[in-house]
Amino acid sequence: MNNRILRKLFLGFIQLHILYHARKEPVYGVYMIEELKRHGYKVSAGTIYPILHSMVDEGLLSVEEKVVNGKLRKYSTITSKGEKVLQEAQEKAEELVRELREE
Repeated sequence: MNNRILRKLFLGFIQLHILYHARKEPVYGVYMIEELKRHGYKVSAGTIYPILHSMVDEGLLSVEEKVVNGKLRKYSTITSKGEKVLQEAQEKAEELVRELREE
């Protein structure tokens, strides 16, 4: 059960990482897999691409397709809706961290 709960939490954290990085520069799946790996997440293509697609469908990211080395790559950039969601999430995360440290 703990693994299921942690997986749900981490999926939310992953979305926040994506929004954060997509705010700084356009991102793509392999880049995010590597970036998340640096933060200790083991994320496969089978996890990251559905997350990216759902975030596009929800209007949090926009996509631009480019051919790189003969392959089509989809670059995701944060939208204004994604900016608002990220800002609110940052505020809530900061509040939660303060509470967790009060123990």
